[in-house]
Amino acid sequence: MSTVKSGRLILAAILAILVYGMIAAMLGTLLPNLSARFGLTPEQSGNIAFAQALGLIIASVSIGPLIDNKGKKTGLLLGLTLIAAALFLLPASGGYTHLIAWMFLLGLGGGMIVTAANALVSDLNEARRASTLNLLNLFFGLGGLLTPLVAGNLLSGNVIAMCYVVAVLTAATLLIHALTTMPKPTGERGFKLSEVGLVTGNPSLYLLSLMLFLYVACEVGVWNWLAKHLTAQGIPESQALTILSLGFALGMLVGRVAVSRILIRISSQNVTLGASVLMAATTYLTLQTKDPSVAWVTVFCAGLAMAPVFPTTLAMAGDAFPKATATAMGIVITFGWVGLAVSSKIIGGIAGGDDQQLGTALLVLPGFSVLMILVNLALRPVLAAAKARRQGLEAQNRSR
Repeated sequence: MSTVKSGRLILAAILAILVYGMIAAMLGTLLPNLSARFGLTPEQSGNIAFAQALGLIIASVSIGPLIDNKGKKTGLLLGLTLIAAALFLLPASGGYTHLIAWMFLLGLGGGMIVTAANALVSDLNEARRASTLNLLNLFFGLGGLLTPLVAGNLLSGNVIAMCYVVAVLTAATLLIHALTTMPKPTGERGFKLSEVGLVTGNPSLYLLSLMLFLYVACEVGVWNWLAKHLTAQGIPESQALTILSLGFALGMLVGRVAVSRILIRISSQNVTLGASVLMAATTYLTLQTKDPSVAWVTVFCAGLAMAPVFPTTLAMAGDAFPKATATAMGIVITFGWVGLAVSSKIIGGIAGGDDQQLGTALLVLPGFSVLMILVNLALRPVLAAAKARRQGLEAQNRSR
């Protein structure tokens, strides 16, 4: 693949992930305003988050085979179209039911572009897949930083205007993708129904899926609930949104820049293990303070800790599944969105109608981080055995 063509593909993928980062932070940015406007309880807010998660789940589990057989461009164009439509419709919501519908549509589009963009970049540099995917996904952190920062400062809290800003950016990204030539799928690496056992019969699929399930539950718990929790502790809403953007999102952005170099020397398994340990510590400490300055420091450190987990887990999936890569990635990502749905329901359910209980409910985050440590330890021998089998088959093929 030529350098020019590769550069264009990376640009297209970056814009898609930037858009997803901005919509991932959208619900957390909108919730304080929507709660006041429509009188939403934490439980109803959890249901809205669940609708978005359901859209992500349906899209991710179904888009993989389509991408493997029809190409990444198909998945990207379809996903961006749905996101643009949802963002233009969201400001006109008439109440709770409309919010659920548009967030579901937003989830559908988001699930499609995450799988397609990561699969696109995963194939560009297989030798440094984990490092490349972390560099790509730092733009997710940038998008997550921009949404609350722009809404809370440049737009003076006008979150409805923020919907239109992101909608226009999504429409522009859709046009760029439509004009970008992307590789067509090959029969050799495509998804065949007869080979589904090669994917579902690999135990690493389920451990990687569980890892992403737990991780996304933690990350989205921060995006969706942190600003509301800080506001309940007496921190002004604009300041809480700034902590979310210049704390958590900035930490993720900086972390992915740094870890892309670290992954050249340190294995993906060791990086994700260290990240899981730090996640458990930082998310717990974040819930123990009411001081804005201390909250910023702990939230920034939590962002640093979480930064490498999502893209590095997908890189491990790409390494484990050289065939039907997008299908395997789609399944792993799907379980991540199941984590989103479960964490939001649990957090909203524990808090009930009392915002002061969010601190207790958010203890789900350090709890899930501890479980990630155990999954990481169980995954190591499975990946090592799969790698040894793959190398053995390659050696046999070369000797023939």
